[in-house]
Amino acid sequence: MTEVLRILIAPLVWLASFSAIYGLHGLLCQNALAAVAGFPAERAVLMAAYGVAIALQIILLWILHHPRFAAPSGLLRFVSRASGWTGLIASVWTLFPVVALPTCF
Repeated sequence: MTEVLRILIAPLVWLASFSAIYGLHGLLCQNALAAVAGFPAERAVLMAAYGVAIALQIILLWILHHPRFAAPSGLLRFVSRASGWTGLIASVWTLFPVVALPTCF
């Protein structure tokens, strides 16, 4: 990994997942789907997408903490790990309304 990629990967994954999940939210609200396991299908699909986004951020954070992929410099290692934590927290915080609130009105 290059240093710039190490620093920017988590925020870029957050950006992509945020755009994809809320885009998916808009598409699912246009089309009514059948219920899955007692939940509306829209909610089940969005909860699965939320879980995938959070899991991806956790995997990225684990990779950034792994010695094999760690930055050689102490400052770069700190900044890339801080960026990884920021991406995880941003994903949990900004995508949580998809899980907690009603999806379509």
